[in-house]
Amino acid sequence: MPFDTGKPEMTAEEFRLLRDFVYGHCGILVRDDMKFVMQRRLWPRLEALGLADFSAYYRYLRFDAQRRAELETAIEALTTHETYFFREPRQLKAFSEEVLPQLERRNARTKRLRIWSAGCSSGEEAYTVAMLLKDSGRFEGWDVEVHGTDISRRVLVAARAGEYGPSALRATPPDKIARYFIHVGPNRVRVRDDVRAWVTFGHHNLQEPDSGQIGSRMDVVFCRNVMIYFDTPARQRVLRLIYDKLVPGGYLLLGHSENLINLSADFELVHLRSDLVYRKPEGGL
Repeated sequence: MPFDTGKPEMTAEEFRLLRDFVYGHCGILVRDDMKFVMQRRLWPRLEALGLADFSAYYRYLRFDAQRRAELETAIEALTTHETYFFREPRQLKAFSEEVLPQLERRNARTKRLRIWSAGCSSGEEAYTVAMLLKDSGRFEGWDVEVHGTDISRRVLVAARAGEYGPSALRATPPDKIARYFIHVGPNRVRVRDDVRAWVTFGHHNLQEPDSGQIGSRMDVVFCRNVMIYFDTPARQRVLRLIYDKLVPGGYLLLGHSENLINLSADFELVHLRSDLVYRKPEGGL
């Protein structure tokens, strides 16, 4: 039955079908109280595809030749990608002052460093990490890669472009803006090339370990404010993937509202001076 807006209303059965289909693809859980949110965010897709109702949209996602591209578009519509540079400064301080010196000592022989920004959105976190590596002065001449991944190809395009507006810079110290960005237009900046040279981006579905190219084992994984979209089984799958991708002694940095209670006993909690972080035990496989 249509609203007075003329747009189709999502039935309870349509919501269940679409919710379960999205969950099966990427582990993102749309809560039962978010039916209206899902309906509102997917209305533009029905209009764009000329579909009469959400049942037709569900069939499109299941059977149309363009179903995979449309599923990615739907997931982009259902998730938010709001982030900014130098987010959660206390954790970044611990990373810079305590984690990086350890990594410099541990990898002194190979002079190789790998960091993964999982769920990197439009790239602010990956570039922030690269800037902190530059700031440290410890890794010039090393083989360094900060690899950002996301399930959304749209935000990866923005990440690779490396251009941002004032909202993304709202927590960035002025000296960092002067050092690591160039102005490319009114209220628009681009990350400098020497920072970009350390950063790569790729598509990856955290619920499908083989969906992207993450061949190297990582010294550090940032997975901040990503698992809020998942239920417990999906979170546990992500944590197992991260555990497998970390080197023994490698670090896992979550968002400040996240923890591993009742999710995983594989990681050890490390009390640094500035923050708490997780680490794969040295004896871990």
